[in-house]
Amino acid sequence: MRFIVRVLSLVCVAAVVAQAQQQSTILHNATLVDGTGGPARQHIDILIEKGYVKRIGPAFTKPPQKVAVIDCTGKTIIPGLISAHSHLGILLDNADSSPNAYTAENVTAALNQFERYGVTTIVSLGLNRDLVYDLRDQQRTGKLGGATLLTAGRGIGVPNGAPGLNAPDQVYRPATPDEARKNVDEMASRRADLIKFWVESGHGKIPPMPAATYAAIIEEAHKHHLRAAAHVYAVNDARSLVNLNVDILAHSIRDEPVGPAFIQSMLQHNTWYIPTLALDEAFYLYATDPQIMQSAFFQQAAGLQLLAKLHAPDYAAKTLAAPQTEQAKKDHTIAMKNLKAIYAAGISVAFGTDSGAVPGRIPGFSEHRELEDLVAAGLTPLQAITIATGQTGRLIHSLNPKLNVGLLQPDYSADLIILNADPLMDIRNTRRIGAVYHHGVLVPNTPPQN
Repeated sequence: MRFIVRVLSLVCVAAVVAQAQQQSTILHNATLVDGTGGPARQHIDILIEKGYVKRIGPAFTKPPQKVAVIDCTGKTIIPGLISAHSHLGILLDNADSSPNAYTAENVTAALNQFERYGVTTIVSLGLNRDLVYDLRDQQRTGKLGGATLLTAGRGIGVPNGAPGLNAPDQVYRPATPDEARKNVDEMASRRADLIKFWVESGHGKIPPMPAATYAAIIEEAHKHHLRAAAHVYAVNDARSLVNLNVDILAHSIRDEPVGPAFIQSMLQHNTWYIPTLALDEAFYLYATDPQIMQSAFFQQAAGLQLLAKLHAPDYAAKTLAAPQTEQAKKDHTIAMKNLKAIYAAGISVAFGTDSGAVPGRIPGFSEHRELEDLVAAGLTPLQAITIATGQTGRLIHSLNPKLNVGLLQPDYSADLIILNADPLMDIRNTRRIGAVYHHGVLVPNTPPQN
């Protein structure tokens, strides 16, 4: 087995080198799901030049000259996945929260893991040390690889409130609206891609952010032409936020079902909704469905330290007995119902998982799990993939107009996944990754398929 893996690794490296020497590459005779929401197209060629999709059309009958051809017969190509809500540098080895985790090494490792699993663009939605700006700049000048990174900088909480991270240089905690405005100004000066803030009372256990503070944050963000994203849980908070023109609700509403009046308000205010369905179930999933942990696809993403925790003799019993577990199950059920209602109403839904925030929300794996959850909530596989690609790409473009991602069409970044099975027949087939291309370059060491 080690010999096979080694050979495959060498083949991937050789392919990257060969591709780098070619000006153009054709992915030949694939079934294409292009991210627009339209039906799959069969027998399609995708021409890639200099990192971008140059042309898409019917499969050739005579091979062109001086172009590298990758035969994709029997395979399905989808755009690279986009997570508009993930986190970096909070966990050590995916297993333990630590204020010491935010290092260039750990952030780079996470970006590489996202990319290997086909998540080619992420928004790190807060809790970023200012190091993130240097890493983002390095990436944009070609000096750092991994998933394309956008950042909300540190983000804004309140004293003694959410988020529950004891790292002063990773989150602002203003005591007044004026202090919050200054925090927004500072992030804007560092060219944050958007502004994130936490509106959360922890079921009445921690101080919530006052409405005057989050109103000031939203207003100040808009003065800088930045979008504002709110961590939210309760529908009453969400109503207030939407009325104040928040741009993004960055989690599901989970305390009660949303009603028609609230949905209409979201439509009128053009509010984006990121359901993060994988968030709550990560608290109990591995105890209630341990079979999930048996796949190599999961195990490589989780890593040895997290696996040791999840396989501890008392893990399942303690998890199932914890009061938090029953609450998480209830929250997940309401989140699924609200997502279906919000999607059916035509609200703009974006893709995200909160991966990287706590153990169990695993970069790369959680995004594929989120696709399953979207389908379990009542969406079709095509609708789920469209949300995770072209739909979220629209949000990314609004944050940074220089980024055209999420669709496979001319002049978009050649970010894509070649799948060895049809995801429209079974959404779990997004795990059957044959290859990942990012900026038109083959990503080495894609995860195992089982």
